[in-house]
Amino acid sequence: MAVADLVVVLLAVIAQQINYIYVFSDFLLTIPVCPLALVLRLAAMDCSVWMTVAFTFDRYVAICCQKLRKGYCTNRTAMVLILAVCAGSLAKCTPFYFVVHPERCIPSDEYLTSSAWRAHEIFDSIMTPLLPICLIMLFNVLTARHIIAANKVRRKLRNSSENEKDAELESRRKSIILLFAVSVNFILLWMPYVIHSVSWQTENYSYADKYFSTPKYILQQFGYMLQMLSTCTNTCVYGLTQKKMREELKNGLKYLFTLNKRLCK
Repeated sequence: MAVADLVVVLLAVIAQQINYIYVFSDFLLTIPVCPLALVLRLAAMDCSVWMTVAFTFDRYVAICCQKLRKGYCTNRTAMVLILAVCAGSLAKCTPFYFVVHPERCIPSDEYLTSSAWRAHEIFDSIMTPLLPICLIMLFNVLTARHIIAANKVRRKLRNSSENEKDAELESRRKSIILLFAVSVNFILLWMPYVIHSVSWQTENYSYADKYFSTPKYILQQFGYMLQMLSTCTNTCVYGLTQKKMREELKNGLKYLFTLNKRLCK
């Protein structure tokens, strides 16, 4: 998931956005580099989203499905799942290679007018992010419900007072907060893109007939910005909520300050 997020930053943010606005390298606008970069960028975005879904499902299996856990939570299963997500994302985004004009790095006339491409846009919006949003919410709700039910049983078995602290219950409470934090973060950051996709028209892809200050264009670009941001935040949330990860981060910061003092001396 972290590698997919890094690829999105390299391709979508640095190679596309920063290049188009500040650098403007002609190499990335040539054929066939331009359509290939488009496919890889979209595939990396899909990988990031579906890796988040897979990670959420892993947590659900590990917490709620004890029988399935033994056979599912293995290195081999993880490898197969990662390869399947990468291959599926690449296959899904390959048709976008033919969106680009054969001579210029702009959408082709067929893409702007064809009903088949409109249908493909609807399918693409359903697969990313509508379906992932539904799956993430479903798995998180099932996991949270299982944790809450287990907490009730644990309280009855311990027969303890409400004021007595229980490390296991506290850990489970943090797990629920983490699950819903990830869900809310993912949904909020993708929502502007989803709203824009509902009224998406392929003929307005480049907004050549509109001013850049129009609300629809601003919503489109704002949605793209949050869409790219969402590929990084979940990895940070998962990482920073892990105790060992926070300890290593603190050690790294302490080392930097220590090294700075030594250099100053």
